[in-house]
Order: sequence, then C-alpha cells, then structure tokens
Amino acid sequence: MALWARQVSRWRCLLQTARAAELPRRLRVCSSTAQARPRFASLALLPSRNDVFPWRLQAYRHVSVGSCSLPGSAKDGSFSSPESNLPSPVKQEQAKAETLPDLNAKILYEDWDDIPSSSALEEISEEEAVQIIAEPLLPLRSSTLRDYVDHSETLAKLVDLGVDLSQVEKRQKAGQLLLTLDFEKDIRKILLFLKDVGVEDNQLGPFLTKNPYILAEDVEALETRVAYLKSKKFGKAEIAQMVSRAPYLLLFSVERLDNRLGFFKNELGFSVKKTKDLVIRLPRLLTGKLEPVKENLQVFNSKLLRIKERHMFLTFLGRAQYDPAQPSYISLDQLVSLPDEVFCTEIAKASIQDFEKFLKTL
Repeated sequence: MALWARQVSRWRCLLQTARAAELPRRLRVCSSTAQARPRFASLALLPSRNDVFPWRLQAYRHVSVGSCSLPGSAKDGSFSSPESNLPSPVKQEQAKAETLPDLNAKILYEDWDDIPSSSALEEISEEEAVQIIAEPLLPLRSSTLRDYVDHSETLAKLVDLGVDLSQVEKRQKAGQLLLTLDFEKDIRKILLFLKDVGVEDNQLGPFLTKNPYILAEDVEALETRVAYLKSKKFGKAEIAQMVSRAPYLLLFSVERLDNRLGFFKNELGFSVKKTKDLVIRLPRLLTGKLEPVKENLQVFNSKLLRIKERHMFLTFLGRAQYDPAQPSYISLDQLVSLPDEVFCTEIAKASIQDFEKFLKTL
C-alpha cells in the first residue's frame, strides 16, 4: 500500500512538472507565430510532440519520490530552469522550439481564442489618449450652412463651384434643400443642363447663389420650358442671355410664361417682335411681380394723357413753343411735372377755369 502511494505521488509530481515546462513553450508559440511564418517550409523536419514527450519524462525521473519540487531546485530555495537538466536531444529540440512555432492547429486556435477582444471601456494610456483625433459632432440645428460644410461633400463642392452659402441660407428653406441633395445624383445633371442651355462655367456659382431652388427641379420640365421659348422664335444665344440675367425664369411653367408674354403684348400694345425685344433686354419683367408693372403703366399712361391735354391747350392759346432757341420756350419737364394751377398761370398765362372748360370740349 505504501509503495502504491509513493508511485502515485511520483507520477503526480511528474505530471505537474511536465505541465510547468509545457506552459512557457505554448506562450512562445503564440508570440512567435507572426514572426515565423516565412519558415513554414522547414517546419516539417521537426519531430512531433509524441516523439519529444518521452524524452522529457526520462529527464524528470531524478525527482525524489514524495516530493513536488521542480528539477534543479536547491536546498537554499534557488531555482534553475528544468531544461538545463534535459539530455542533449531534448535541449536541441527545446532550442528549436524557441525559434519555431508548433504546428498543432488546435493549440494555435485555442491561444488565439484566448486573446480578449477590445472594449469601449478598456483603459488606455495618456500617450494613446493624446493621439486620438475626435471628429466634431454634426450640429442638430444651426442658423448657418458653414457648420455643415466640413461634413457635407455636396456643400463643399458647391463652394468650390463658387456658390455663396451665406447668401443661399438667407433664402427661405434653401439651406435645408441643399442638405438633402446628393451632388452626383441630384446636382450634376442640373449643372450639365444649364451648360447645355448656354450658362457659362463662371456663371454657374452666381446663378445657383441666386436660384438654388432649380436644383430640385425635374430636368424634363426644364427642357420643356426651354422648348417653349424656342417655339416663340427665341434663339439659343437669346435664351442663354435671358436665363443668365433672370435666374428664376426657368422656374416658371409654360402656362405662366405664356401669360406673362401675353400681358406685356396686350397692355403695351406692342407687336410680337417688339414684345420679344423687350423681354430679351429686360427678362426680369417676366419673373417679377405684375402689380408694380401695372402701377407704373398707369402712372405712365396718366402722364401721357396729361402731356397730350396740356399740349392741346397751349396749341389752342398759340403758346406751344418747344424750341429752346426761341423766346417763351416750354421744356418737357414744365409740361409734365408742374401742378395744373402753376402750369396755367406761369406757362399758359390763363386761369385754371379756362383750362377746365377747354378739357370739357375734348
């Protein structure tokens, strides 16, 4: 019974010692795997683990029975590596194991699985913290597009194109529109259309600054409006001039453009050619509000009527003298701007009652 206990104790010590010797080698396998990859061609010459292990068991037989001290331990408690007591073949094998990894795939995979994954709560050193570059957060709300330029490729390209974002953001909902657009998918096709119409490259930036809303228009609708202007005998160069000088022109539907042209033709009594010449020179007449135009036409018509009435009264009196080289010269400003009382007493040399009676005869 005592002999059996001693054998059990002996084998237990041998097993613990073998495990202690095996642990450093496994750690070396994990650390040297990346460095030893180019040497895989020579690894086939190594003996397998099954061949090496019996040598190591023989090296541990000098361990005293009933003791768990490692080989090489001294009485004073000092410790020397157990590999120093191995036979020469084992030492050679141990030397190779220090430079070459074990190809046991199961052990390698177990070692890799033991590597902990990175965590957001992992502590880092001050040096690593200083090297971290934190991207600025995108503001949820802002009163200026400048805060979004560094985060938006679309805005950055529009700035390169010459668009003044400080002016765009003053227009109602224009800033929100630009933030929802993709340059390649939404904006590029509009730029190509404008260039095809005749807008010069250096005019694209100022054009979009004044009218960013065209970027949300359908290209087919824009082409239909250009086709309408061509049907009214406007040439390509004339359309390019009108679009460049009146950026909002192509936002008007065909029906609105037709109504505007008809308004100026009928109100002014112009022919088609004169109406066309007018809107080529002043294309903003087609995009502006009509109320001020109507008021101006009534001031103009009323002044024209006043000039006609006063001229007829002066002719009746024989005082219609408009030659500055002759005496009693009457200028156009006197004929138009003077009140009726002053005109009658100083220019016509008559009373206001005489002028009123004359007007009733017309």
